[in-house]
Amino acid sequence: MVDLHWKPRIEMPEISVMSPSKLSPDRSPPQPQIFSPRPAPAPATSAYEHYLRLPELTRLWTARDFPGWRAEPVIKPALQALEITFRFVSIALSDPRPYTDCRQWGRRLESLAARQVEIVAALCEDGDAASGAPIAGLGESKGVLSRKRSSSSEVWKVPGAIPVVNRTSEESLLPRLAAWERSEAVATKLQFEIECQMRGAPFTLGLGEPNLTGKPNLEYDLVCRPAELHALKRTPVDAKDLKNQENSTLYTVHQILESWVFAGRQLLRRIGERVDAQDWAAASADCWLLERVWKLLAEVEDLHMQMDPDDFLRLKSQLAINPSSDSEAAGFCFRSVSLLELMRASKDLRRLVPTVLGVEVDPNGGPRVQEAAMRLLRNHGAGEEKKVHLMQAFQAVEGAVKRFFFAYRQLVAAVMGSLEGCGNRALGLPASHGLDALSQVFLEPPYFPSLDAAKTFLGDFWQHEQGRGAGFRSRR
Repeated sequence: MVDLHWKPRIEMPEISVMSPSKLSPDRSPPQPQIFSPRPAPAPATSAYEHYLRLPELTRLWTARDFPGWRAEPVIKPALQALEITFRFVSIALSDPRPYTDCRQWGRRLESLAARQVEIVAALCEDGDAASGAPIAGLGESKGVLSRKRSSSSEVWKVPGAIPVVNRTSEESLLPRLAAWERSEAVATKLQFEIECQMRGAPFTLGLGEPNLTGKPNLEYDLVCRPAELHALKRTPVDAKDLKNQENSTLYTVHQILESWVFAGRQLLRRIGERVDAQDWAAASADCWLLERVWKLLAEVEDLHMQMDPDDFLRLKSQLAINPSSDSEAAGFCFRSVSLLELMRASKDLRRLVPTVLGVEVDPNGGPRVQEAAMRLLRNHGAGEEKKVHLMQAFQAVEGAVKRFFFAYRQLVAAVMGSLEGCGNRALGLPASHGLDALSQVFLEPPYFPSLDAAKTFLGDFWQHEQGRGAGFRSRR
């Protein structure tokens, strides 16, 4: 269904962001080949988006209900992914099939939700998170329950303190899961996880966590819109009566995936803004969060391993999920336009390196950026450590991107068989016979060649210095 032939494209690894006019149009530095998968054909892309109801989800992700809240574009899709995970817990633990491992599903989803809570908490600790955020102070009601919210509010009275009203979301599924016998253990652990992770944030989520410090609650229902989100729980193919439980599983997994992909793209936009503002510490923190988002995407994809093999492969046939050609190989994930954009934007972080180092790319191909990187790593100047942290975070993102696609290739082979993972080519052939799309992604050259070279030469320098010191001591 998807045409994934590779198209080689020449791009500059690091471009001048200080004075582009100084670059000679007829002289350019050597450029490594960066391969990028071709976009999927329109029919395959539209079928994928229609199945996941992505246009409707996108409207929820992009809704700007609080224009004064700068962190809304990042936090909103992250909270919506978390809320979809709560729905996934309900789906998995209510599975009627006797051969389903509901216990393991509960453990995997609890772990996945906990990782998401960690990232959400880190986003809420950002300096922009509290400014303009829709929060309600617990002491505003002075211990008096509102008639409209009495079913979701509790009065807390600490001796010697003013009574506060702890408000809980009315639309989120987590408080309901905590009241259901099958999911009580998972939901309670997640509520305590929220309590622990949100300790450093200026507010809490209001999902039934204890809130022992009496923090103000985020207006979760207004931000996340759980009712509208859960209205999208039915797939367009449900009308066909597939009688396959894995349809809900596959649909929900990819809704979580796409929500975090959108959040990652918003993080990348914010990284660019903060680098332009020379806010190195904040940009570094966002890069480390982006690395965690890529790792989370891999964990989301790993949920396919919990699906029943027979039911999943039957569903694959029912939905006609097939590669358009041998060249597509295991690259089913390339049907997601957003994932491809996230990958390309993550690679394009290399364009920010000259800005961070304060140099321009040498139009003659000289090692100007590499030398600046070596000086930065070697000198440890005052205030320069923030730039070093950012450089490290850039390369951490590269590693996470390549690990995601490497792991995805292994996942496809494990879930669908190694023949499917190899694109129906003969097994055991050397790489010279042609690599599939996913292999090209994780085997391509470094995204940051100047940083890579700087560390190589710095390592050689210290090796040489160590050798000189050993020789001096032996002569003595």
